[in-house]
Amino acid sequence: MGRSTGSCKGAMVLMNAVCNKLLRPIDGSCCQTLPPPNLFQKLSACFFVSSALVLLTIHILGNNRQHRPVPPDVESLGEKKPSTAAAPLGLKAPFQALCRMGVIMAYFYLCDRADVFMKEQKFYTHSTFFIPLIYIFVLGVFYSENSKESKLLNREQTDEWKGWMQLVILIYHVSGASAFVPVYMHVRVLVAAYLFQTGYGHFSFFWLKGDFGLYRVCQVLFRLNFLVLILCVVMDRPYQFYYFVPLVTFWFVVIYGTLAMWPQILQKRANTSGMWHLGVLAKLLGLLVFISVFAYSQGFFDSIFSVWPLSKLFELNGSIHEWWFRWKLDRFAVIHGMLFALIYLLLQKRQVLFEGKGETLFSARISNLLLFFSVITFITYSVWASKCKKKSECNEMHPYVSVVQILAFILIRNIPGYARSVYSSFFAWFGKISLELFICQYHIWLAADTKGILILIPGNPSLNIMVSSFIFVCVAHEISLITNDLAQVVIPKDTVALLKRVGAVGVLALLVQMMTRDSSPAHGT
Repeated sequence: MGRSTGSCKGAMVLMNAVCNKLLRPIDGSCCQTLPPPNLFQKLSACFFVSSALVLLTIHILGNNRQHRPVPPDVESLGEKKPSTAAAPLGLKAPFQALCRMGVIMAYFYLCDRADVFMKEQKFYTHSTFFIPLIYIFVLGVFYSENSKESKLLNREQTDEWKGWMQLVILIYHVSGASAFVPVYMHVRVLVAAYLFQTGYGHFSFFWLKGDFGLYRVCQVLFRLNFLVLILCVVMDRPYQFYYFVPLVTFWFVVIYGTLAMWPQILQKRANTSGMWHLGVLAKLLGLLVFISVFAYSQGFFDSIFSVWPLSKLFELNGSIHEWWFRWKLDRFAVIHGMLFALIYLLLQKRQVLFEGKGETLFSARISNLLLFFSVITFITYSVWASKCKKKSECNEMHPYVSVVQILAFILIRNIPGYARSVYSSFFAWFGKISLELFICQYHIWLAADTKGILILIPGNPSLNIMVSSFIFVCVAHEISLITNDLAQVVIPKDTVALLKRVGAVGVLALLVQMMTRDSSPAHGT
């Protein structure tokens, strides 16, 4: 009997040694041969080690002057103002940030590119999705505070909105809830809401501030792309693999191009004549035509984004199909956000809205009517989503109906004065690092490039998810601080210096594109 058991185990090991190389299973791949680090991964390791050596040298020489600046918010109407004037960053601070980033990237690599930790499959049940959902919403309500201002979609409220949406999306991913179509359709609305906020936030900034300078553009692009570009190198993944970042980056460029092109119509100019408002609407109409042409002509879309070097940014496994799918699914969300921002700012300027503490947003009759229709809209959408059988059929309707659900939420959240005057600090905290949370989950919370779940503590799922979640959130928060620190160093306010750096980055990116032009595509989702 013992000899038979030993022979069976030997046969299983032998089969694993052969089959795991082909099947690449998530559960228990001890015999799987991992590919060796490529040239760019080795160079990135050398870069982080060199940064540590430079930091050590600076420390020995005694240059300890540093100050962490107040981090900017790329989608707010300005930057957070410090109580006192911020001292300039010392020489030591950026190398400290790079060293911290190097340690974090080593953790990423160990979690999802080495055989140090196990991974397990996702198995969806209603309890694994809805019980954590109820738990976090109870926590969110428990940490309610009075907001500093009571304007519609104020800063604290938008952070709260991003925060609870991100937590729902994380639970959705870790529980494998995409297998349940009604949940999938509701989460699709949350992704559309993120893009809606992108349109709303950037339009509001440009309309009110009129700052179309290169510094602002570089700040936004750096904040959005820094982590992903590092991961593309360290984890050997294409840019499109982290699909949400290419999506929001693309739409920021589109928003900037639409509003920056002649004639630049700002609030100050529009106040002089109502005709300028028609000019803004004409720009938005032109943007709608642009979107429609791309959406209803896949051949034209492919011909644009399949051209090198754009293709290197948007291809996944040698095809731009994933980019086409993601772009088309929420193609109207951004322009809806821009139009909402315009209407809201016009109503605010004409003092149509009542945004004082405790005041309902409209008159009592109009407020009650809008609240009634908003609740009916919520219920109607949920009933429709529950009857969805095929994702493909529901996805066809999604671009047209998602905005109704988003507007219903905004009205329910903002019409009552008491609701507009409070916010959840718990959700708002997560909202400030929502981008980092979304990206980091790919490798250090989920694993196997989102196909499985990372196992740090085998045999104890509850303890494992608590420990991995704690590390995951701490890492995302630290990366947010590192990004803001490095942005102050990498992006100078002097235009000439900034142009030189942009040119150098452009040349470097072109060289990397040329070096990888004929390489085989990386594994995607």
